[in-house]
Amino acid sequence: MIFESHVEDAALAWLGALGYAVLHGPDIAVGEPAAERIDPSYRDALLDRRLRQALARLNPELPPDALRRHSPEADTNRCPVPCGAQPRRASTGG
Repeated sequence: MIFESHVEDAALAWLGALGYAVLHGPDIAVGEPAAERIDPSYRDALLDRRLRQALARLNPELPPDALRRHSPEADTNRCPVPCGAQPRRASTGG
């Protein structure tokens, strides 16, 4: 049986091997010294500061105020339930 954690661990290992920084949720949770999340229930699907830094790096021609503006999608970047609260079973396709 394949569990969500198996897929997540494999994806994180793969991304780490590609040079991405892999952080654990509790380390960046609300109230921690390295906090990046704003929702204590882990419903924030985007890390706003990281998103803005990436946009600035990828689009150096954009003025800073363009990066500060929020689109409706960015304002509603929350999962409807706490992420990971409802484990799903992998489909076997048949």
